[in-house]
Amino acid sequence: MGDLGITLLLVTALFLILGSGVWIGLTLTGVAWIGMQLFSSRPAGDAMAVTIWGSASSWTLTALPLFVWMGEILFRTRLSQDMFRGLAPWMQALPGRLLHVNVVGCAIFAAVSGSSAATCATIGKMSLPELKRRGYPDGIAIGSLAGAGTLGLLIPPSIIMIVYGVSAEVSIAQLFIAGVFPGILLAALFSGYLMVWAWRHPTQVPPADRVMSFGEKLRESRHLIPVVLLIAAVLGSIYSGVATATEAAAVGVVGALAISAAQGSLSWQTFKDSLLGGTRLYCMIALILSGAAFLTLSMGYIGLPRHLAEWIATLGLSKVELLLALMVFYIVLGCFLDGISMVVLTMGVILPTVVKAGIDPLWFGIFVVLVVEMAQITPPVGFNLFVLQGMTKREIGWIARVTLPFFWLMVAAIGLIYVFPQIVSFLPAQMKT
Repeated sequence: MGDLGITLLLVTALFLILGSGVWIGLTLTGVAWIGMQLFSSRPAGDAMAVTIWGSASSWTLTALPLFVWMGEILFRTRLSQDMFRGLAPWMQALPGRLLHVNVVGCAIFAAVSGSSAATCATIGKMSLPELKRRGYPDGIAIGSLAGAGTLGLLIPPSIIMIVYGVSAEVSIAQLFIAGVFPGILLAALFSGYLMVWAWRHPTQVPPADRVMSFGEKLRESRHLIPVVLLIAAVLGSIYSGVATATEAAAVGVVGALAISAAQGSLSWQTFKDSLLGGTRLYCMIALILSGAAFLTLSMGYIGLPRHLAEWIATLGLSKVELLLALMVFYIVLGCFLDGISMVVLTMGVILPTVVKAGIDPLWFGIFVVLVVEMAQITPPVGFNLFVLQGMTKREIGWIARVTLPFFWLMVAAIGLIYVFPQIVSFLPAQMKT
């Protein structure tokens, strides 16, 4: 059987098993086992045991459950309400007023969460009722939250960056630092769009609340101190070289517990709930990563990644054409799979091609995170759309429609980091020197 026949057989098996409702991690393991058993001379059972154990016991991966647990702890604190109180007075003077709380709030919470869904849900719980009470239109309020919620993937610490770093063997600390400027860029694009929207629809923006003096604004800003200190502890320890990503994650957990205790929301029940919530999410991710590691090994033995890379090389695609093709590929894939599955499922096949085309794996990591962000707001499997549907009881098609402008802003962000790659590479280069 030729390479095309083997590929079609394995892809068909993948979708048939996924369609039958089997967990993604087990599906990946099953397809890998089929591939090795039928098309490789190495015993599949032995390879599966060694690969899954090696993947599950990776020291680099230790950062992942810690950052997940940190996000779960903060999800159960008053942090989002305090952020609204601290940010709202400063947003009143901007065109669009409190709509910017969605963007800035998501950017700040993303820097201590690492999860897009957690960022969207936490800030949404705080901002949507407040914006509705003040008379802001549902469309722009929900759309901006869905778009800004994706910043949880890009602004470090990011769960998807850890997954990419492990899959592509790229430094997680370098990835974290590389995501800072692109995250700020995307937040600025979102806020810029809200200003343009407010300028075009002046009658739909409610009047400003009571004007506060500068001193009153500063007093309200004290509510931002805990989260700013936590961001400084986590990112500062990585950027200064004092701690690895894993050690910084442990610092984050201790800081999150301290914030929770200081706010009076740390009880035995919330501690247990956060630990169980984090464990459940990490076990799901670890199972997917183990299955994907075995699938990558299986594909390597069959030789599919090498043949695919050679085939793409024969097409004579330029770097821009290759990236455009990959962007479309990931957006389509995002209609059926979640972000983590997309990354681990494709890296073993895509990365050799990308490296051969002369694309920096670190830059490509940020590119992948951006296109996975798009998938978060692409129906039918856009996680942020699901989160907002549960919160607002609106139809998923309507939510996707009001989020569409933010999708195109992400496309613009990809264009900007391609034209100006220094947006990604500047901070990692400073970290090395």
